Amino acid sequence: MRVTAAILAAGRGERFGADKTGLILGDRPVWRWSYDTYSQHPGIDETFLVTAETRRPDLERAFPGVRFVTGGETRQQSSKAALEAAVGADVLLLHDAARPFVSPGLIGAVIQAIHEHRAAAAGCGVTDTIRQVTAEGLVTLPRNQLISMQTPQGALTSLLREAHCLAEANLTDDMALLEKVGVQPVIVPGETSNFKITLPEDFQRAEDYERSRAFVRTETRTGMGYDVHPFSDDPTRTLWLGGVAFPGHRALDGHSDADVLLHAATDALLGAGALGDIGQHFPNTDPRWKGAPSLHFLRHAKALLTEAGWQVVNLDLTCIAEEPKIMKRSDEIRAAIAEALDTSPSRISIKATTNERLGFVGRGEGIAALATATITHR
Repeated sequence: MRVTAAILAAGRGERFGADKTGLILGDRPVWRWSYDTYSQHPGIDETFLVTAETRRPDLERAFPGVRFVTGGETRQQSSKAALEAAVGADVLLLHDAARPFVSPGLIGAVIQAIHEHRAAAAGCGVTDTIRQVTAEGLVTLPRNQLISMQTPQGALTSLLREAHCLAEANLTDDMALLEKVGVQPVIVPGETSNFKITLPEDFQRAEDYERSRAFVRTETRTGMGYDVHPFSDDPTRTLWLGGVAFPGHRALDGHSDADVLLHAATDALLGAGALGDIGQHFPNTDPRWKGAPSLHFLRHAKALLTEAGWQVVNLDLTCIAEEPKIMKRSDEIRAAIAEALDTSPSRISIKATTNERLGFVGRGEGIAALATATITHR
């Protein structure tokens, strides 16, 4: 079954007083925490962010590797937009972007429950005494009959379509929508760390929680990469640097597209993860890689790191060449690399220098590149 996850971030944040999902928590926006957890989960086939129409253009420019969907004025409208965007999905998971610390284990438990029972959601038992205010006075509610709902919440897309078609009232919970059409979701035990940022003091709690987690991160590593390619005499070849074409310039010679920047970057990432080097994974004796785009090599390195539990923190690249002058196109290069690594361009650095007419680079015989990659394991 194909599983799609939608991170809901289209709300106005009225109780918070601002768009809380866009606030920077640690090293990234609040919404990016849950988005990264879902997009890296082995049980999820696709992840996208549902956002407000006014915020979507800026987000698309800042995060070119993320798919964005325009939401509605209400939670129910945004859930419906997510359902319509989940083309080909058998299961749709919906998650509040304001819950940044959802765990992969909880996501997996909800997916399994949906496979077995068609609909499921995370929820926690209530520990405080809850009293209901009525016209007759206060009524104490039995705690063993109360559940505090969390996300993820999800179901078979066929059931969600039926529920949205028949829904009349505006509901703030996706499972309540299903209950209106006779579907009773299974409740999977939630987690106290999966709290929702609703008020400003909740964001302070999130910052404190993230700082405490930083102390238990297992490891941070750094890898270095270096590559060099001579210029080619083949007029049919295209010069590629950082995943961007430079037509009109002499191309580099090599078995693949000879993108010297991406080769150095790939080696730096593989080196940081102790995963070999580019020559081991893509030998120049293998005809499969003849003329291959080097972005494929970079994506492969990222996939290996993700599988091993590593996350890319930063990639710093230096191009050493007399020509072409690449800094005018540095934003394009950063965007191309960020998309391949499924990260933000803010994590990609590009620098350029000449060799002051010294050596083979200085004589215009080729281009060299250096790369430093930093990765972390949580």
